[in-house]
Amino acid sequence: MQKRKLAAAFLFTAGIFFSHAAAPAYPERPVRLIALNPPGGVSDTIARAVGERLAERWKQGVVVDNRVGAGGIIGSEIAAKAQPDGYTLLLGFVGSLAINPGLYKKLPYDPVKDFAPISLAGRSPIVVVVNPSLPVKSIKELISLAQAQPRKIAYSSSGSGNGNHLATELFATMAGIDLLHVPYKGGPPALTATIQGETAMMFANSTFAVAQVRAKRVRAIAVTTDKRLALLPDVPTVAESGLPDFVVTTWFGILAPAGTPGALIRKLNADIVEALGHATVVGKLDRAGLIAAPTTPEEFSALIKSEIVRWDKVIKQTGAKAD
Repeated sequence: MQKRKLAAAFLFTAGIFFSHAAAPAYPERPVRLIALNPPGGVSDTIARAVGERLAERWKQGVVVDNRVGAGGIIGSEIAAKAQPDGYTLLLGFVGSLAINPGLYKKLPYDPVKDFAPISLAGRSPIVVVVNPSLPVKSIKELISLAQAQPRKIAYSSSGSGNGNHLATELFATMAGIDLLHVPYKGGPPALTATIQGETAMMFANSTFAVAQVRAKRVRAIAVTTDKRLALLPDVPTVAESGLPDFVVTTWFGILAPAGTPGALIRKLNADIVEALGHATVVGKLDRAGLIAAPTTPEEFSALIKSEIVRWDKVIKQTGAKAD
């Protein structure tokens, strides 16, 4: 009897060993990483920088799949409905994950229930820029002028309900001023409008704004991060300019469909965190005005939930609507 028990225990242990030994390595084929804006956009830049490093590490291709439209809804729905096997990932952002739930009564995906967060990937600082003809050189001067001229100062945004629109409205609410919103179809044309004087100011993505500031086509009066930017060291933060609680960045992170095994999420997190710390990836993000921001899955999950609450409040306060 004892021998039988020992034999059974051996076979059981051997079975576990061989089942693990026979388990396929991940990934065995190319991985699709869905980005929610066109080639050259911010999420595309992050996806390609991280994807190239992962491809080197995995010895498998990482295919960036640009699914553009409807504020990230189209690509997010595709990712949410994909097989939870690690072969379809999403590069989501604050708009698709935290702003859309407040803007739309019904979404074809649930940002919390339909995804397994892996890691925050990067943050894109916002630069407050003004047309050189606007007689302000600081946030305090902007607030004073806006108080004296309610709804006379027009600002650009990349579209109603987008991140920079809501960031500007949050600023206006906290400062007690009333600005005039002029939406455009995307960040570059919105910034062009400020350069050409169609609007007076913009809360612009640093990826597009820094070059225009350096060329003196617009004047930077503040950044919305908690610390000054290395790219614009002489430009103060909004927080140090009189609104200490105002800190806003556009953030991006990588997620898998809900139901993806926990062990695979942990492996993906380790590999993505390594990629975000790699000198080549950091350099590419730095040149694009982006900040690498790796986290644990739990930290990224908590950020999404807290940002949904934050932006829902702003949307209700301002009455913002989607285009």
